[in-house]
Amino acid sequence: MLGILADAMANMGAALGAGIAAIAAGIGIGKIGGSAMEAIARQPESTNDIRSNMIVIAALIEGVAFVALIVCFLAIFIQ
Repeated sequence: MLGILADAMANMGAALGAGIAAIAAGIGIGKIGGSAMEAIARQPESTNDIRSNMIVIAALIEGVAFVALIVCFLAIFIQ
């Protein structure tokens, strides 16, 4: 009985971790997008540089979020 409860708590913790990782990635990419739009509005001549840097940083954030989701799913399936 205690093993079933421990498994349920582990699954709930992994699901909570996956949700937090997804929310944090969304917030981070939103902040990057807003800051990039503000920077482009201030210096329109450097639009291409700002956009390329924004895309690289957003990809890095997505990569970290993806790794966090994989770790959470591994916690669910490997017990």
